Amino acid sequence: MTENTQQQNPAPTTELPTQYAPAQVEGELYQRWVERGYFTADAGSDKDPYTIVIPPPNVTGALHLGHAFQVTLMDALTRRKRMQGFETLWLPGMDHAGIATQNKVEQQLAEEGKSRHDLGREAFTERVWQWKDEYGGRILGQLKRLGAGLDWSRERFTMDEGLSKAVQTIFKNLYDDELIYRAERIINWCPRCLTAISDIEVEYQEDAGELVSITYGEGEDTLVVATTRAETMLGDTAVAVHPDDERYAHLIGKQIKLPLTDRTIPVVADTHVDPEFGTGAVKVTPAHDPNDFAIGQRHNLPSMTVMDEHGIITVHGPFLGLDRFEARSTIVGALREQGRIVAEKRPYVHSVGHCSRCKTTVEPRLSMQWWVKVGPLAQAAGDAVRDGRVKIHPEDMSKRYFDWVDNMHDWCISRQLWWGHRIPIWYGPEGQVVCVGPDDEVPTGDGWHQDPDVLDTWFSSGLWPFSTLGWPEKTPDLDKFYATDVLVTGHDIIFFWVARMMMFGLYAMDGEAPFNTVALTGLVRDEFGKKMSKSNPNAVDPLDWMDAYGSDAVRFTLAKGANPGADVPIGEDWVQASRNFANKIWNATRFALMNGATVEGELPPVEQLSAVDRWILSRLNKTVAEVDAYYDDYQFAKLSESLYHFAWDEVFDWYVELSKTTFFEGGEQAKVSGRVLGEVLDVMLRVLHPIVPFVTDTLWTTLTGGESLVVADWPVDSGFRDDAAEREIELVQQVVTEVRRFRSDQGLQPGQKVPAELTLTGTALAPHEAAIRQLLRLQPAGEGFHATASLPVAGATVALDLSGTIDVEAERKRLAKDLGAAEKEKQQATAKLGNEAFLAKAPDNVVDKIRTRLAKAEADIDRITTQLANLPQA
Repeated sequence: MTENTQQQNPAPTTELPTQYAPAQVEGELYQRWVERGYFTADAGSDKDPYTIVIPPPNVTGALHLGHAFQVTLMDALTRRKRMQGFETLWLPGMDHAGIATQNKVEQQLAEEGKSRHDLGREAFTERVWQWKDEYGGRILGQLKRLGAGLDWSRERFTMDEGLSKAVQTIFKNLYDDELIYRAERIINWCPRCLTAISDIEVEYQEDAGELVSITYGEGEDTLVVATTRAETMLGDTAVAVHPDDERYAHLIGKQIKLPLTDRTIPVVADTHVDPEFGTGAVKVTPAHDPNDFAIGQRHNLPSMTVMDEHGIITVHGPFLGLDRFEARSTIVGALREQGRIVAEKRPYVHSVGHCSRCKTTVEPRLSMQWWVKVGPLAQAAGDAVRDGRVKIHPEDMSKRYFDWVDNMHDWCISRQLWWGHRIPIWYGPEGQVVCVGPDDEVPTGDGWHQDPDVLDTWFSSGLWPFSTLGWPEKTPDLDKFYATDVLVTGHDIIFFWVARMMMFGLYAMDGEAPFNTVALTGLVRDEFGKKMSKSNPNAVDPLDWMDAYGSDAVRFTLAKGANPGADVPIGEDWVQASRNFANKIWNATRFALMNGATVEGELPPVEQLSAVDRWILSRLNKTVAEVDAYYDDYQFAKLSESLYHFAWDEVFDWYVELSKTTFFEGGEQAKVSGRVLGEVLDVMLRVLHPIVPFVTDTLWTTLTGGESLVVADWPVDSGFRDDAAEREIELVQQVVTEVRRFRSDQGLQPGQKVPAELTLTGTALAPHEAAIRQLLRLQPAGEGFHATASLPVAGATVALDLSGTIDVEAERKRLAKDLGAAEKEKQQATAKLGNEAFLAKAPDNVVDKIRTRLAKAEADIDRITTQLANLPQA
């Protein structure tokens, strides 16, 4: 049978309550798990390690369904590995979330009528730490509500002392290797957050703008340019045309008048310009557009910044002090008065970048920033996947990863914030630039000062798989638990996080990748497939669902939807169904315990087992093998479906029901079946535990007297199979299913008893007659029995006497009415499909629907005709 290596204790006498109440179980049970140290990993263990580091949620964050989804999958993986005997570390922690956290505290200060500048940098940073201690990290408590088996003794924070040392160390190493440098380039600037943001923190959306065409120059030396950002013309330093565009050949190299200013600018020839687009002439503003910056570099053009960090115009003249959007309309008005507006197009819908945090329109801005030279790092990150050191699952998502790492631009890592890891660069009075490592002395004396910027939050979180284990120190944790085994994360942050961890891990850890597998998930959506959003009424607080239905129900619903890389639709009805599943497990186990289910003693030898017993043990082992295979392939939806089908359908709806007669009759066979049922429940609860930990642990400890499923052994497929018993029980299922369908068709109530004669002699069904009668509510054929219906199924015959059980005349009228409707439907569908003119014009999907209707109508006619024929004669 199924191998069971854990020492079994006799089942206690404690009875289960009549109903399962998650709220009365979950909190206390989780606390017990933590207090007993079940989740605490031992770096000195001789067990094989299994490691996952949690994607660190923001310190400002609260649990949403996306968190709950990924945490459920990680918890399932680590619980199973712990039960399999691995030294399992699931490491928790939080990200300091530079921009988001600073915004929170600045909002608090604004309510007090203050700004961070009123406090100064040191006092403001202290205020942020106070906010973090008081308000931050509530999501960690919410993860406990969900049942996350994290090693809380190892909780880390991206700003704690050890991780700060890691950040300073890798910055110094990269700087010394000339992989970090400072340069003036175009960056994405958020006028609300007042900081640079990376390309992948910009969200593009379609905005209705205004495309205006403007005449530059005077007299014969004129040309027309088109723009949606008229305010930037104040910083134009050239107009560019294609060198082969004959329309402008006479202007190349000339100076032309820039409207609204007292400046002239050159006309330059550049192959970047598309002569077929618009007028073929492009205004060049090197300080406010990345493409223009590149043109400016090629032609040695000056760069003029025309607005400050708030998006306010700084050019002296009539537009000084205007907001960029106010300046836009004002400048267009001034150009219109001068007759320089050739054409206007309203609205002009185009893609505009917005800050992913505050949704403010991003401003391209020339700025001196710190950058990571990503070329060699990205090459290594790509090679690690190409040569198989790291697997991306599902494999077809590797393309997205390669599209990113193979085309990565240098990464702007400086942020104009006060909260975060300050850049470890000091500037001296003579122009010295010194990078200071954690063990270096900080330069002192007059004129020395540190760079005011902090590092991008993703810089420190890119070190997460090894900094959390103690790097740069050579710690026992780092030695034992690096590289981590799997990263479970959404496919939407391949760019934000996965690629950066790969780059830094390979660089810092001598070519050893930070994880062996990247298991990519989809996003959680509502039941209609729409993205959940706080601004929409479809947003769901998972805590509300946990309060209403229990954490197990939320977890099982999320796991059932977890197909690799695919988005997960979820609705409250599905959580209710999962709650019903938890209740079914509870009630069925309670029934089993009341009817002799036990784990005491060894399983009886095979020759003492009934066919039903052998069938369920065979199915049990196949299910364990199937679930193991699905786990190894990260197929959470399939393994959840397999467990659901086995538990509900095979164990509760079939095995328990087929065994009831045995239990009621008592005797030795009842004891045998009670031991088999105990074995099945023991193993079933073990394999269910990683997904639904609370209800299973409560039931298992009651059934077995064991300490906890968290530290129990994972069941192993013993290889026991009995295909003959499976075929035999399949025949029983066919008989029961077919007769139940017939009873339903005849309008019989499920509990209504019907006289029946079963012809089973000579079939494998003969030993199961008592169980079949019990399941189908079939009475023995007594005196006066008259077979009004005879059902041949699975090599047997079931004859029923329906006289007196139904109103035959009423049933005949109902069926006749249904038959008429089906025949009418068939006639209409046949007519349409026979109409050549209709078929020639109708779309394929419409024709397919009509064919489907016809097939259904024909099936209904056959079914109803059979039912009418089987009705008793009047």
